[in-house]
Amino acid sequence: MLRSLLMTFVVGLTLAACSSEAPRPAEPVEKKTTEAAVPEEYKDAATALLGSEAQVLLYGDLAKNGKKQVLIADVVPNTPKSTVAGTVVTRAVVAENDDGNWKELVRVDEYLKNGSGYLALTPLTPVTGWKLQYENTSEQGMYLYFTPVSKGATEKTLPIAVRWNPDKKRYQSMDLSYQHFLGESATLENARSRLR
Repeated sequence: MLRSLLMTFVVGLTLAACSSEAPRPAEPVEKKTTEAAVPEEYKDAATALLGSEAQVLLYGDLAKNGKKQVLIADVVPNTPKSTVAGTVVTRAVVAENDDGNWKELVRVDEYLKNGSGYLALTPLTPVTGWKLQYENTSEQGMYLYFTPVSKGATEKTLPIAVRWNPDKKRYQSMDLSYQHFLGESATLENARSRLR
């Protein structure tokens, strides 16, 4: 009886060893992106204003004026490291939804411009890239800081702050203390002369 019981146990172990399956490959894990999904209307605006490579950086009520706005940019891949934090962009646009149509409020390419002209403190020479920093506060909305990127520059360049001016109802650059808004100019020379 003991022998029969022992034999049953051994046969059971043998069968269990033989019937065990080879290890299964791990189930594919669904990749979760860390970025929040950007609504299609903002993606469509980015494509319409800057092309299919444009990235939506911020969207929502950016000016705290009750209207939908979007910050989009052509971001330089592999942004070079420098002492100034931020993302290097070649072009950027802040646009607002006006009854289903997106209209540009600020255009950043070789210069900083809004619908009224060149923003104060815009460099006289064309800029090929900007170091962009931005923040979005619940009280005052979006702050943008643009620093011209130039190869081999040895002097420190201060960022140009741009913010929504609720009195003028448009984005304008700010003085170097970030306390007062500066106007625009129809020509570059007048835009730059305010700094002197």
